[in-house]
Amino acid sequence: MEIHGWSWMLLVNVTSMKVPFTLGTVGHFGLAVTSPKRSAKWFERALGLSVEFEYEDGIAVGNKNVTIALFKGKPSPETIGHMSFHWPGMTTLRKALDHLKRTGVEVEDPGDEIGPEAPGSPNMGLWFHDLDGYRWELSVLGGAREKQRRQGKSRKQ
Repeated sequence: MEIHGWSWMLLVNVTSMKVPFTLGTVGHFGLAVTSPKRSAKWFERALGLSVEFEYEDGIAVGNKNVTIALFKGKPSPETIGHMSFHWPGMTTLRKALDHLKRTGVEVEDPGDEIGPEAPGSPNMGLWFHDLDGYRWELSVLGGAREKQRRQGKSRKQ
């Protein structure tokens, strides 16, 4: 049987191979945007990223964790479901929500912005879109448990 020109046996053999490395943190990724300068300003204001360098038809913004290369082109947000960044705790996530609202970013699910990543997920997140329609998520691994512990403490007081 062939799948897109690949032999099924070749795919089975390749997928059962032990990979001799583990991917590291994301170095950078690129996004096509209508205006790199305008998008860079948005990322600076909304997410606290800084301009790292400029290049022909683009600007790279980032921090110590990631670099986003914003290049002039036709935005294609439908090609990426969303991009998620992990936060250290629910307090930080709530601060991020307040900041996003203050800077005019429209967060999904108004009034109930922070919620589980998916039904039954222990992770909590919030979602929003940038100027070109790309969807972003800020999440806390195990945030649902942290939220439950906090609610339990407030009930005991």
